[in-house]
Amino acid sequence: VQLQASGGGLVQAGGSLRLSCAAPGRTVSNYGMGWFRQAPGKEREFVACIRGTTGRTYYADSVKGRFTLSKDNAKNSVYLQMNSLKPEDTAVYYCAADTPPFIILSELYYTRGYDLWGQGTQVTVSS
Repeated sequence: VQLQASGGGLVQAGGSLRLSCAAPGRTVSNYGMGWFRQAPGKEREFVACIRGTTGRTYYADSVKGRFTLSKDNAKNSVYLQMNSLKPEDTAVYYCAADTPPFIILSELYYTRGYDLWGQGTQVTVSS
């Protein structure tokens, strides 16, 4: 397994979850890292990312102000804190990494910008 995602679960609308993504055996301090999600019958969509070279974070409009991506270089991990969850946030969430040579920023919004993926963790938000 290249990346290990965890932290998903069942939560009521308005609740919170914190997803984690570990990269065992890798030093991710300068990696770009991203979170995507895929709901049944839909394509995988961008949620958030962090640019490895700058540490700046970027979010999809649908989650801006509710989700926060953070990175702990000492633990080679990235996190997605999800607050004020809505039923439409229900999906399998995937973490991904952009390893050297690094892609340009605009590509981090697409799955093609990443070369390592986790196995996905289910998030279900009940109404």
